[in-house]
Amino acid sequence: MDIQNAVAVVTGANRGFGRQLAAELIKRGAKKVYAGARRPDSVDLPGVVPLQLDITDPASVAQAAKVASDATLLINNAGISTHVGLIDGDMADIRLEMETHFFGSLDVARAFAPVLTANGGGAMLNVLSVLSWVHYPSYGGYSAAKAAELAMTNVIRQELAPAGIDVTALHVGYMDTDMADYVDSSDKVDPAWVAGLALDGVQARALEVVADDKSLNARAALSGGLDQLYPGLPAAR
Repeated sequence: MDIQNAVAVVTGANRGFGRQLAAELIKRGAKKVYAGARRPDSVDLPGVVPLQLDITDPASVAQAAKVASDATLLINNAGISTHVGLIDGDMADIRLEMETHFFGSLDVARAFAPVLTANGGGAMLNVLSVLSWVHYPSYGGYSAAKAAELAMTNVIRQELAPAGIDVTALHVGYMDTDMADYVDSSDKVDPAWVAGLALDGVQARALEVVADDKSLNARAALSGGLDQLYPGLPAAR
């Protein structure tokens, strides 16, 4: 996809990584950038078009697709992290993780797929995580939801290909945003740098972008068995 001629919609674009993606699109000369946010008045990035968009509200999603009817690029970025476990964690938080990352992102993809098709095709970028592949108790709800979002991404890529819509998955670990403000800075990567890599992948029609060492190592270990992904687990009998 030619980013310079793109009309992009970025969900969760008022802060964090979404704001960096929107800024990188502006920097690369995108024709128009809709910055989706639950509260459009919280969008403070010059050059974008604030767009009311709560991905957990189907009516909001449908209305956003009507407003941004000229879109050719959708970036599913909006997300949360409740740090909820699966066995004794709050089921409301577990459901919220799934409603946001899986059902919310899917609802946005379903709403904008006809828009992209009507505009001659285009691209989607789904912001996933190293935790789409590797799953830990302190991120139980998040890991399950991101794994589901990865499966969804792989399916809709095949469903949308005949319409000329590319779907790229971005995998990344900790980025230096407020969502990871509790993580030591040495363990985080620059979100502006990741945004550039992600858009390079969209431009190149890549199936996936594996952005950092954490994600590269996890990707490489997938074929090596669970003992490589989870060292210290009891040996199989």
